Amino acid sequence: MSATREEKNMVQDYPGSTVLAGQTAWVLGGGSGLGAASAEALAAQGARVILSGRRAEALQRVAGRIAEAGGKAECQPLDVTDGEAITRVAAAIGAVDVLVYSSGTNVPRRALADLSGGDWSRIVDVNLSGALHCTQAVLPGMRERGRGTVVVISSWAGWRMEPVAGVSYSATKHALPALCETINIEEGRNGIRATCLMPAEAATDVLDTRPNPPSAEARAKMLQASDIGNTVAFVAAAPARMCVNQVVMSPLHNNFYARG
Repeated sequence: MSATREEKNMVQDYPGSTVLAGQTAWVLGGGSGLGAASAEALAAQGARVILSGRRAEALQRVAGRIAEAGGKAECQPLDVTDGEAITRVAAAIGAVDVLVYSSGTNVPRRALADLSGGDWSRIVDVNLSGALHCTQAVLPGMRERGRGTVVVISSWAGWRMEPVAGVSYSATKHALPALCETINIEEGRNGIRATCLMPAEAATDVLDTRPNPPSAEARAKMLQASDIGNTVAFVAAAPARMCVNQVVMSPLHNNFYARG
């Protein structure tokens, strides 16, 4: 099977190290995009990576790339809208040191006048409720060990309102920083920290859900998946005393500014 455009851009340039050796990272949305890039960057630093997502074949492709590079990866297919499945997979994984929630979705018909109730519910379930349930699944083990890192990938649309994102995507992504800050407020005393990443446009296949998908030339000017993946690895490898509460990042050629 030929690689997708997204996979061809999934090239990691993060300096290899073993700073995360002995740690387990559970990456939700690990079969593509920012989740796959995060998994590869974490594995490059020595972490054992557990990949979860709905598409088993996509997870296996990412796991194969990690193995070819000398890393450790396992697959646990999972639909993040299924709370019982989240609990079951978390129990099968065991202790999780780093949780990365990168699962997310959007729809082409996203304007208020066009958005259906079913699409609203689906986006809330994937983008927001899944993040909560996965976090709740790993917190007891993190508390028991007195350490843990949670990284939730939101969006530039979770920092500023952008019409192109649509109401349901914007609402869920705005809620994620509040989730991360709540983790820091309530769990920091237990050695658990949370980071909310808010990247602007990144060249992943999710752009194809836009009513007017950007061209290849436009995507080349955007953040690449590896940029976000490397940032996730930096956060996970930071000293335990350090909490990176939020990261807002954009390409130098920022279309959101250009439209301003």
